[in-house]
Amino acid sequence: MNPLFITWNVSPVLFEIGSLSIRWYGILFAFAFVISYILLKKMFIKEKVSVYYLEKLTLYIFIGLIAGLRLGHCLFYEFDYYISHPIEMFLPIKETASGWKFIGYQGLASHGGAIGILIATFFYCRKTKIPYLWIIDRLVIAICFAGAAVRIGNLMNSEIYGVATTLPWGFIFVRDNQTIPCHPTQIYEALSYIILGIFLYSYIMKSKTAPKAGFIFGIFLIGLFTARFLIEFLKNNQEAWESTMPLNMGQLLSLPFIIAGIIILILSMKYQLGKNLNLSILNKNNTTKK
Repeated sequence: MNPLFITWNVSPVLFEIGSLSIRWYGILFAFAFVISYILLKKMFIKEKVSVYYLEKLTLYIFIGLIAGLRLGHCLFYEFDYYISHPIEMFLPIKETASGWKFIGYQGLASHGGAIGILIATFFYCRKTKIPYLWIIDRLVIAICFAGAAVRIGNLMNSEIYGVATTLPWGFIFVRDNQTIPCHPTQIYEALSYIILGIFLYSYIMKSKTAPKAGFIFGIFLIGLFTARFLIEFLKNNQEAWESTMPLNMGQLLSLPFIIAGIIILILSMKYQLGKNLNLSILNKNNTTKK
């Protein structure tokens, strides 16, 4: 065996307090929200938008993300089961021969989370009168870093990894009963998200004028979901039925986002998409609500 292979046997539990287990995934998921808030705050301050609007946005995103992650998995990956057991989509329980049993939520889909965020942001913008694309262009930058944190959480859980590899950086996921090195696709995805996030954040923070509406969003969709599409070739399928498909579900779900990104980017460069941010209206609304 190549001595350069990495034997990965890290416990998914960071520490325990009595019967309560604090897991790495939960900590990194919370960190994703913290880093997103910090980055968005810097962008809001740069463009002189009150942090008041960011605090409200955070709540909308949290609800949309959680609902989207869960429903995405249920509808995209296990539709036949959950359509017959709809209560299990929303409650962390499972019906067994001896009755209902608490099992926690098993299964989250990042594509569903993306859709949930887009929908939640629409309702937020409808209520606050902030232009939708203005928010989305800045929100997706934070999502890059948040997505990277979640993928590291997957690494700590020894889940969503790749197929076997002979490359020296292959990981042997001992806790998932693996004996051969596999592609650490969680790290591949995390790095690609971080690189994209750094590029977009630097671009928007160094620009003397605000980018055209939708420009950042278009680049984000193309960059992130192209990376996701390509890395999926190295990943194990999440469900057995995906093995009969030329492209797995993750790739099929990525294609519409890539196409949408290309269309949005072209339209952004050619036309004026959406309304410009009106600071006078926002300041007036903020003063009134205080």
